[in-house]
Amino acid sequence: MSENAITRRSFLAGSAGVAAVAAGAGFLSFNAWEQADARGTSDIDHYTAHSLCNSCSSKCGFTGYVVDGKLGKMIGDANHPNCEGTLCGRGYGFASIAYNEDRLTDPLKKNGGKFEKITWDQAYSEIAEKVKAIIDEKGPQALAMVQDPRPSGSYYTKRFMNALGSPNVYTHGAACNMSKNAGFTQVIGTGDFTSDVANSKMTMFIGRSYADAIKPSQLHAMQKAHENGAELVIVDPRLNNSIAFADEWVPINPGTDLAFILAMAHVVVHNKLYDASYIAENTVGFEEWADYLKDCTPAWAEEITGISKDTIERLATDLATAAPAASIEPSWRGAYGCSYANSGETARAVCCFNTLLGCWNQEGGAFFGNSVKAGNLDKEKFPPVPKPEGKIAGADEYPLSLAGMGVNVYAAELAKKGEIKGMFFYNSNMVAGYSNPKYLEDCLSNLELSVAIDIQMTETCQACDYVLPDTSYLERLEVPEFIGGKIPAVSLRDQVIEKIHPNTKPVDEIFTELAEACGVGEYFPFTVEELADAQLRTVGLTLDGLKAAGTARFPEKTFKFGKTPTWKTPTGKIQFSSDACHAAGYPSVPQWTEPVASVPEGDNYFRLIGGKQAVHTHTQTANVPALMNISKQYNLDRVWINASRAAKLGIAEGDEVEISNDEAKGTVKVHVTERINPEALYMPSHYGCSSKDEKTAYGFGLRQMDFVPFRIEPGYGGICSQEAIVSVRKVGA
Repeated sequence: MSENAITRRSFLAGSAGVAAVAAGAGFLSFNAWEQADARGTSDIDHYTAHSLCNSCSSKCGFTGYVVDGKLGKMIGDANHPNCEGTLCGRGYGFASIAYNEDRLTDPLKKNGGKFEKITWDQAYSEIAEKVKAIIDEKGPQALAMVQDPRPSGSYYTKRFMNALGSPNVYTHGAACNMSKNAGFTQVIGTGDFTSDVANSKMTMFIGRSYADAIKPSQLHAMQKAHENGAELVIVDPRLNNSIAFADEWVPINPGTDLAFILAMAHVVVHNKLYDASYIAENTVGFEEWADYLKDCTPAWAEEITGISKDTIERLATDLATAAPAASIEPSWRGAYGCSYANSGETARAVCCFNTLLGCWNQEGGAFFGNSVKAGNLDKEKFPPVPKPEGKIAGADEYPLSLAGMGVNVYAAELAKKGEIKGMFFYNSNMVAGYSNPKYLEDCLSNLELSVAIDIQMTETCQACDYVLPDTSYLERLEVPEFIGGKIPAVSLRDQVIEKIHPNTKPVDEIFTELAEACGVGEYFPFTVEELADAQLRTVGLTLDGLKAAGTARFPEKTFKFGKTPTWKTPTGKIQFSSDACHAAGYPSVPQWTEPVASVPEGDNYFRLIGGKQAVHTHTQTANVPALMNISKQYNLDRVWINASRAAKLGIAEGDEVEISNDEAKGTVKVHVTERINPEALYMPSHYGCSSKDEKTAYGFGLRQMDFVPFRIEPGYGGICSQEAIVSVRKVGA
């Protein structure tokens, strides 16, 4: 996008299982690296560097092999708990983003609807002037930040906003796992847990596919469980790729997981298959929930879920028999991360059901692991930022939401109302991926200041006034990433290659310099190197040491099964009954709640569901040629429709169909299959890019979010990403 741009032909990858990065210009083969190593360093510069992948939030560790400044090979870090030495296809493919011809290369300002290149000094000066004007007029609470958590991004975005006096720092959580984590918190006092799949006798996965996302180590665990003879069950409207290791697919009606769990709980309670002494010692509200469950029979749930009462009875009994080496896996975005108006209550029911199994912190059950975090730093060198006054916007309106995530789409609503005047976006494509894009773009258009910091011109960048070019993750050092688990660890994203585009800046520099321009530079008197080293020294490590190791574990903190957790709830116990839920307008115990969207009469109406494919992470990876070539080669943009429903509509495999509702209309080819529930139409969540500056992704497939009405789950704050009904017809019919 300027004379500073370096155009490179992006590499091609053969399949989702590519084992190396090196297939085109800008990369060298591993053989070249080995040959250089054999010759020594006198004629060719070659080295290795440890880093963390950035293709998704798992941030798997790897070693990059570099020769003559070009990345030649990526080897997964065997010590990193999220990958255990294995990287996925997305991880290999996304590395080419550093060399992508569509990289943002210079600061940009929108003038008359078009972007023009400006200097960093001009960008900082004008942004700072507007920040100060907003604070003077409306106070710092009129500013907000939306960021997709990454190590340095999480640290610097929050520090910057808090230094300005604003508490409004949002993650992507409301569009990902907010409802799930918030629902869990009401029952067990924490936002997540881990299923010990590898050692289980039985694990149930609801709307979750380890084979499609998100951590390679989880797929390793599933494979081990399968080899050990564990019973693995997938509950999902769509038969996902994890069936390779699973024993059974339960094709549930979309949005009805809550009824399914309640009916299984009925079986366990009615047949007294639970651990009564465990319930008595560790819980509150059991009798109230047990009383409600009396009417939640398998026959009742069969009418709602489409799952036979016999199947429900059998699966509930199997889980109880396998307990405590059994659990319902916590899922992620899928079925109840942020999907329906009943997602938060579904999450509560999952934790309540696992409690009936007595599986918490039991081998093969569900556990919370151990963690390590950085300690206190020198206050002179790293001055603490005063805590902003007030709560994050949306905390009162969505009282069950988590302040650490915040309801980002509510912040957008406040922008539309004129109450939030300025918003920053870091590594966040909110417009395209967080709810209805037309609505969100309209919200942003009402801002007095909008700034996007990214590496490519996303739809969110297109909607902003200023766009600041970040370096790729391969071109920067970041603060350490602390990872909890059975053996907690800390890992590092070190700089792998030199900066490719001279006028880009890493996130730490951008926010440090923005802070200086805004008059709060006194909170950033340190470099990222100094910060990283100081954090590591609080846990007995050094920056140089972790650069050499990549990942360090803390074996002295190894988790041990069998100890009852400390429940960080208001009652100090597992809460079948929640006063906070009751105060927010929900029943005190999890009860059946219908999805908001209902399917009208007619053969052509379907519930629209989305989900990941193994080669993409939502919209972030769609502009990578190596990954998009796979999508195009295998027609991965197709929507899935049930074969019997397709026959009624005269639709055959490969036909072009029109998908429509009140929000959007579009055409796409169709995949006719028995691998999907008859009520559901599946649309992958990666396509339909509307930014012409992302040339590879632009115009390919449909965008699921275009069809999703803007809606926020009451109390919890999730975006209800699958509360959408669409009609389908064959083009030309």
